[in-house]
Amino acid sequence: MSGPAHVGDVVLDVARSPLGLIGITLAGYQAGRWLQGRLGGHPVAQPVLVAIAVVGGAITLLGVDYADYRAGVGLITFWLGPAVVALAVPLHRQSGQLRGFVLPMLVAVVVGAVVSVTSTVLLARLLGADEVLQRTLAPKSATTPVAIALADGLGGIAPLAAAFAIAIGIVAALTGPAVLNLFRVRDRRARGLAVGTVSHGIGASRMLREDEVEGAFAGLGMGLSALATSLLLPVIALILW
Repeated sequence: MSGPAHVGDVVLDVARSPLGLIGITLAGYQAGRWLQGRLGGHPVAQPVLVAIAVVGGAITLLGVDYADYRAGVGLITFWLGPAVVALAVPLHRQSGQLRGFVLPMLVAVVVGAVVSVTSTVLLARLLGADEVLQRTLAPKSATTPVAIALADGLGGIAPLAAAFAIAIGIVAALTGPAVLNLFRVRDRRARGLAVGTVSHGIGASRMLREDEVEGAFAGLGMGLSALATSLLLPVIALILW
């Protein structure tokens, strides 16, 4: 009996190791891509959403704390930085599309950041959320690392801010193109900018699969939104609290 039990312990130890956790994460994402391919690219089969479900179930069964999981997959987290920078490549290829679009784009991003923060805080306040939760929700439309830093600086709950940012990114990536179609937004630059501003890297990756112009402007929108939110949120906070 000791033989099989020993083998089982070894398998569990390997699964709980950094290499095992990275493997589970990559397998979950690949499963999402496979499912998306089987469903003909249906937006509901978002690979990131599938990966979250797979990883969440796996670390629960393995008894791995989230903090240990996050430390174990640090290699993947490290490569997210270069991956985001790589979004500048399609934008460089589409630089000619910026002609006549820069000023409207900057105005839209600034107004969008202000509306996003104020509407979120006021709605949360109306629904009875306390001040800590309001401060946690305020930077939800920025990318996850920026949302964490801003929420922490405001006195919010940084891990919860990350969860909100990721959830908003997934929902917006799933529904954004359909909403734009509903309102007959056809300009590919505007479509990409809108989705990237709200849904960050998840939305940018989706738009890049659909059209290179949309993907390029989604990446630009993600960066500009994070910058605008970082600059404007401290000023808005003085007014709201």
